[in-house]
Amino acid sequence: MTTPQAPLSQDELKTLVGQAALQYVVPGEIVGVGTGSTVNKFIDALASMKDQIKGAVSSSVASTERLKALGITVFDANTVESLSVYIDGADEIDGKGFMVKGGGAALTREKIVAAQAKQFVCIVDESKLVEALGNFPLPVEVIPMAAAQIARKFAAMGGTATIRMKDGQPLVTDNGQHILDVRGLRITDPLAFESEVNQWPGVVTVGVFAHQKASVCLMGTAAGVKTFTY
Repeated sequence: MTTPQAPLSQDELKTLVGQAALQYVVPGEIVGVGTGSTVNKFIDALASMKDQIKGAVSSSVASTERLKALGITVFDANTVESLSVYIDGADEIDGKGFMVKGGGAALTREKIVAAQAKQFVCIVDESKLVEALGNFPLPVEVIPMAAAQIARKFAAMGGTATIRMKDGQPLVTDNGQHILDVRGLRITDPLAFESEVNQWPGVVTVGVFAHQKASVCLMGTAAGVKTFTY
């Protein structure tokens, strides 16, 4: 009689997709690396093939430190013309590869590196799959003096925006700005939504990744890693 296997934990699913992403890394090139707990698993796996790549472009100070600690060279984004692949997680992803990102506050740099890459490989566990974006509070990086004005614009859309706090003070991003987290939205047209919010004065980056959507998603499930191509 075989003992039934215990379901994989969320942490184990993250490890699986982090390792699966290695197949998208092009030997001899520079890889774009995102930010977050799932990406940390990818960075750890990337150490096993660090001698086969030139290095990485990183989307956050935290990822840069982790890469360097493992002996992987990190290049300034300005010195790299393009990347074959960018590998990052998401807070939500829908059936078309549109995402919400920024739970880790690195959305601006993530979007910059994603825009440099020919392919965005999203690595997530199946809890991140949604029918429509908006269940996860939408992160929006803003210039502090515009925060109240932008919050009023979201209120007119039916959303509630609050400044993200850390240790009793507004969180300051790697870029020296603040983040609004917007609850209560249902984003049915991510491309149009991203384009509109991008135009608002004081918005640095909105955490909808529609213009920089995923080309591939590696999703950790109870049945193993599923691959979705968009």
